[in-house]
This record gives sequence, C-alpha cells and structure tokens, in this order.
Amino acid sequence: MIPTSSFSLPNGLRFIHHRDDTTAMIALNTLYNVGARDEASDLTGVAHLFEHLMFGGSVNIPDFDGSIERAGGWSNAWTNNDFTNFYDVVPAVNAETAFWLESDRMLGLAFAEKNLEVQRQVVIEEFKQVCLNKPYGDLGHQLRKLLYTVHPYRYPTIGADISHLEKVTMKDVEDFYYHHYAPNNAVIAVAGAISLEECKELAQKWFGDIPTRAIKTRLYSAEPPILAPRRQELERNVPQTTILIAFPMGAYHDPDYVASDIITDVLANGRSARFYKRLVLGSDLFTEVDASILGSEEPGYLLVSAKLRSNDRSAIQKAEDAIWSELDRLVSEGATSYELTRAVNRFESNHTFGALNFLAKAQALASCCVHEEDINEIVGRYRAVTPEQLQKVASHLLRRQSSVTLIYHSTDTSAS
Repeated sequence: MIPTSSFSLPNGLRFIHHRDDTTAMIALNTLYNVGARDEASDLTGVAHLFEHLMFGGSVNIPDFDGSIERAGGWSNAWTNNDFTNFYDVVPAVNAETAFWLESDRMLGLAFAEKNLEVQRQVVIEEFKQVCLNKPYGDLGHQLRKLLYTVHPYRYPTIGADISHLEKVTMKDVEDFYYHHYAPNNAVIAVAGAISLEECKELAQKWFGDIPTRAIKTRLYSAEPPILAPRRQELERNVPQTTILIAFPMGAYHDPDYVASDIITDVLANGRSARFYKRLVLGSDLFTEVDASILGSEEPGYLLVSAKLRSNDRSAIQKAEDAIWSELDRLVSEGATSYELTRAVNRFESNHTFGALNFLAKAQALASCCVHEEDINEIVGRYRAVTPEQLQKVASHLLRRQSSVTLIYHSTDTSAS
C-alpha cells in the first residue's frame, strides 16, 4: 500500500504526494502531456529535441544542471510518443531548490539560438548513433511505417528523418513550448522525506503564479483498422535475421489492455513461458523470441520479435510457422489458470519491487495521476482477468488478417 495525497493549484497544475521517511532525499517528477504525437509531420523529433532544450536555461536560471548539482542533486528526462518527463532528485533539506528550478522552466525558457544549435547537433548525433550506425537501428522506423498510415505514431520519438531536425527554427521551438508546456498540461509527483504541508507550501510559492496557457488541440485522424495482412522484407548488415509480427491493439484505457499485456507475459516472460520452452529450447530455429506491447495512450500494438539461428532464407518460413503455431494454440486453447496466475504474480512482483525506490514511486505516481487512477488498484485490475477473458482477447487480437510482418534479412551468411 502506497499512501498518497493529491491537490491542485488554481492554474490547473495537479500534484500527487507520497511521504517516504526511509530516505533523506526527495524526487520531484514533472510529467507533461506532450510527446511525439503532438509534432507536425514535417518537423518530427521536436518533442525529443525540446527535452534537451529544457536543460539549456530558463528566464531566471541560466544553468539548470549547475544549480541542482550545487544543491547536492541531479536531474534527467525522457520523451516518448505521448509524454515528456523530467525528474529531479535532491536532499530533502534542499527540496525548495527542485521546486524553484522546475517552476522557472515551466514559467519560461531562455530561448537562445546558441542553445538550439548545440542541442540540435546533440540530437542529430544521437539519431545517427542509434538509428543509422547501430545494427537493427531502423527497425522502429520501418515497423511503424508499416503499422500506421495517418496517425503520428507512424514515426518514432527520435524523429522520422534528420532533415526535420535540421530545419527546426526558433519560432518552431517557441510555438511548441507555449502550446504544450503549461501548468494546465502537466502533473507533478513528489516523493521522499517531505511532508504534505511543506509540499503544498512550496507548490503554491513556486508554481502558483504561473499562468495557464491555451493547449493546442490534437487534430490528427485515428488510424483506420488493418483489414488485410501487411508484409515487408528488407536486407541489412546485421548479425541475425529478425522476424517482427505486430498486431494492432487498444490504448491504455481500453477494456482489453490489461489482458493484452498479460498475453505477452504468458507467451514470453521468463523461462517458463511458452516461447522460451517451445521455440527457443524446443526447436533449433531461434536464439530468442519475445513479446511485448507498446503501452500507448492511443491504440498501439502487440509485438512478437524473434532472432533466427540461421540466416538462410529457408529458415524464415519454418520460423514463422512455428511462431504462428504458438499464437494459434493460445487462441484455440487459451491459457491455463496456472499460466495466468504465474503471469500476474510476476507482474505484481515487478510492480511492487519496481516502486520501492522513492524516485520510482514518483514516476509511477505521476503516471497514475495523468491516467486518473490509484496506484494501489493497478494489481487488482490484473488479478481480475480470467482465463476466459484472456482467450477472448487473444482470439480478437492475434489474427492473421490484421497482422503486420517485417522480415529483416541478414546479409551475413556465415551464420547459415
């Protein structure tokens, strides 16, 4: 049980607080409801670029990192298609420093051409390192292009192309900031050695006067359903041929979301899961087979991925048949009560131990706040899933006619 308290400021900024006296530190986690889905289609990668720009100085604080380090703390951030998240960790005696720093960059950034150019080059180099110069680096780009035709999920967070990052202007940056970075478009979680009374006092002192802003309306279209299988085969200089099979699935608040998540655990979570026992150990086709979900705010996908032992093209059909055999078995037979209990137990264990640390609690609480859910009720949602429900969701989800397959051929024949 994680005791929490919530409150809001008149400007719309929501706070969730958890006192943790097992530490002498506090974590302040600010989650903005903006991500790559909010970008223009010809300026992809801006949300991630903006994450970097947020460390370049604000109106009253030219050196964010130096200020938090002098307080004995540290900070970091991440961006995905749906959200941008910033977190600060400081000694509890310096909690006010974290509130001061985050409030100032929510109030206004010090927009500077030099900072934009520096961070632009940093992000471009990251794009090259992660997507162009790394084996399997463009898998995400290729898969998303197959899955999505109109929705902004069709490009990854890092951006669709370097040219988009190269042409970002200061006006683009300012527009993005003032349309999305606002108290009425954010939640803040505070966890650690700080009382609710002090948290409220600091929240009002530092965030209370920040004005609300008009948040840009999301005008993009919903992705149309996939009515026939999609398939693409590519050749790349990678060590192993890889098979990706994706299935469109519901968003986070979809009634079948939890069952879809459990399906991937039944298939692939641990050495007792079906894929490991029957495909990795039970055949000579694979070195690994995995399953996961995107876990997105809008309809995403369930992904099955596999790396083959042989790069010979004759192995691909056998491998696909083996994967589909396991998927069809789950659809036709369902999961056993033991498999379902095991999967939920593993989820509960990961959920519980993953939230022991005060920083992990702050991030989990921010996510729960933006989803308007109680962190203490999440495991119960998983416990409520029945074998019958799991089989019903599997039969609707794991269908050939709505599948998207990407074959990533290795040009290395020495493994054949």
